Amino acid sequence: MTPARPAPDFTALFSARARRMNASAIREILKVTQQPDIISFAGGLPAPELFPLEEVRRAADAALTRYGPAALQYSTTEGHPPLREWIGARAGIPAANVQIMTGSQQALDLLGKILISEGDTVLVEAPTYLGALQSFQPYGPRYVQLPTDDGGIDVDALAELLQTTPAKLLYAVPNFQNPTGRTLDAQRRRRLVELTAQYGVLVIEDDPYGQLRFSGEPAPSLYELGLEYAGDVEANHILYCSSFSKTLVPGLRDAWVQAAAPIVSKLVQAKQGADLHTPTLNQMIVTELLDEVLPRQIETVRRAYGQRAAAMLGHIGEQFPGGVQSTRPEGGMFLWVTLPEGIDSTRMLERALSRNVAYVPGSPFFALGGGENTLRLSYSSATPEQIERGIAALGETIREALD
Repeated sequence: MTPARPAPDFTALFSARARRMNASAIREILKVTQQPDIISFAGGLPAPELFPLEEVRRAADAALTRYGPAALQYSTTEGHPPLREWIGARAGIPAANVQIMTGSQQALDLLGKILISEGDTVLVEAPTYLGALQSFQPYGPRYVQLPTDDGGIDVDALAELLQTTPAKLLYAVPNFQNPTGRTLDAQRRRRLVELTAQYGVLVIEDDPYGQLRFSGEPAPSLYELGLEYAGDVEANHILYCSSFSKTLVPGLRDAWVQAAAPIVSKLVQAKQGADLHTPTLNQMIVTELLDEVLPRQIETVRRAYGQRAAAMLGHIGEQFPGGVQSTRPEGGMFLWVTLPEGIDSTRMLERALSRNVAYVPGSPFFALGGGENTLRLSYSSATPEQIERGIAALGETIREALD
């Protein structure tokens, strides 16, 4: 037998871009939470028992009946025209300014690909969505963190920063932010739009949770304010991303970007190189669900998540020791816990897992490090009984870490 040849040194062949890639801390933790006895507050997973299974089945049949073989054929990169038209009509913009994406994560990746050059300054919230950092990192940005509080981004700090620091891009999750659950204050939204327009900074508004408000009053999107400020869709410097993953089902992977024509045109080119187009049948299924099923589904999810958030906050108040703080979200899927200084939530995770409860440590959500004493909890996919037991176990873990 011929002796096996030594394997090539594959890692030495990776591009500089590939070397900047890193694994998602959340995805690594989710591997552990697949064990049936683990109560997971880690992944931001929609509640599967709320999925409109029968409605999706009927929508698939309707799409196949309506479109026949075309439902299973290649289609245009831009997306299914009726779906783009519906999204555009809701936003008050032409369908030509809507690009369908295979999930919001693809939207972030391709926006990073077409906008970020090596060394470009990208402004992000501290903390910010880990998936955005993971998408942008291969393109070599220079991150600058923006301070935040319960009202979202500190726009006074943003104004001061922009006087001395030219930036290309600002990434923000203004509604029920991942990871903190906070919402950007309405007055701050308007000032953020004006400041970024004044200094020539593009804004990526990531809004997968905006329809999932269960308390408080809604505020206009940054995109709406940008459209009002610019007076024209082609002059709007806000790029809006959203998805049907959190309102309908995640498995269909249908999302979209609203933007000026030059951005959409370049996204089309980038998407052609990535996957040609979002799956045809999936887009048609979503379109069949828009008018009747989607509004009902949003109300179902809002009500359930509101009850689960209230239950989690109630048990946190009862079970967590003094000195532990948590945000109070008005919607979405997450809340943020700040532990006393000196407690490292990453080191504490092993103790939590020994009590069969999981969360995501906070530090990966900070582009430049920090947040060791923070963690993210998701209430969306846990039952009330799991929330009660899991928060009790986590309270014991925190008290042990304090000793």
